[in-house]
Amino acid sequence: MAEDPLERSGALASRSHRQYVSPLLEARENRKKGLMGLYARAPIPPGEVLVVWAGRIVTGAELAQVPQEPARYVVQIEEDLYLLSVGEPEPADFINHSCEPNAGLRGQIVVVSMRAIEAGEEVCIDYAMSDGSPYDEFECGCGTPSCRGRITGEDWRRPELWERYAGYFSPYLQRRIEALRGAERGRASRSGSPVGRQPQSVR
Repeated sequence: MAEDPLERSGALASRSHRQYVSPLLEARENRKKGLMGLYARAPIPPGEVLVVWAGRIVTGAELAQVPQEPARYVVQIEEDLYLLSVGEPEPADFINHSCEPNAGLRGQIVVVSMRAIEAGEEVCIDYAMSDGSPYDEFECGCGTPSCRGRITGEDWRRPELWERYAGYFSPYLQRRIEALRGAERGRASRSGSPVGRQPQSVR
């Protein structure tokens, strides 16, 4: 195997993690939502790159064989493909869910701030931005006014989230959303009625 020139140069000598986490963030204990959370150490402007995930890509069938603890740190990145964090958990693995998030996805593996984030504020995404299957469903304890109560792999279907998170969905979910919108427009055109916002068909 060829030697990595970055390793040879020592450019990565100070990096102890496989995944990228902004120096503006730090991991702290959060027993309410899980073991840990990711928090702002200083004010963060909108559009800041916060996290870039890395790991092993597995299929749904392979994910089903993974023990529960490693499977805690996984994100769906495509139809039947999942990014599984490998090794010991890292700060990038500790992004929790909120039904009123301050961060979203840019592509499949990059997390960016959706708005200005204050120092001390927990950085959260809405798992509806990434999850399109029932691999990680749970009762939500975010406590926000718009809390959905239960988080499922079908939450991406909610039309109100399409508007709220426009530009922050994983690309494969955005394709699903556009397909539902197209089907809805087609039905409305055939019936001569206005386009409804509630999707009626399954994928």
